[in-house]
Amino acid sequence: MQLRLQKCKTSDLELLSKISTQTFSDAFAKDNNPIDFKSYTDLAFSKNTLLDQINNPYISFYFVYRGEDLVGYFKLNENEAQTDGKLKEAIELERIYVLGDFQNLGIGKWMLNEVKKKGKNKRKKFLWLGVWEENTKAIKFYQTHGFSKFGTHPYIVGNDKQTDWMMRFDFKE
Repeated sequence: MQLRLQKCKTSDLELLSKISTQTFSDAFAKDNNPIDFKSYTDLAFSKNTLLDQINNPYISFYFVYRGEDLVGYFKLNENEAQTDGKLKEAIELERIYVLGDFQNLGIGKWMLNEVKKKGKNKRKKFLWLGVWEENTKAIKFYQTHGFSKFGTHPYIVGNDKQTDWMMRFDFKE
């Protein structure tokens, strides 16, 4: 399986909005109030929001391709673009998603390894992420790949205040 990364540019805005909405909806729509969920996705994945983020020098989106097929994407935040902590020695993995047709093929593991390489190459001390406390499958995945819980923070979906576990992976010197 040949996978490759492509950093997103402003010309990718339409595709980024589409894959963001699709993967988030596939993962979480069934577990949320439809009105709150739509309110969240309409804002978080709007072209205006995503354009602002693509143009932020501390935010990076990457598409993942298998051959010519777009199979997933991830989002990294540095410095003040992080959703919590905002430590210069850390990098946040805010989003990592694989399209449904391509799950259970090892793509998520490959993506996470690429994220770790990027963090290490940027000389960060640790990589962190937030994962919904009820997403036990994802929590187990991250634990299997060396992450440990170090706190919690709120994650707001519409008017629904949910709790994310904050998990971190420490880079070895």
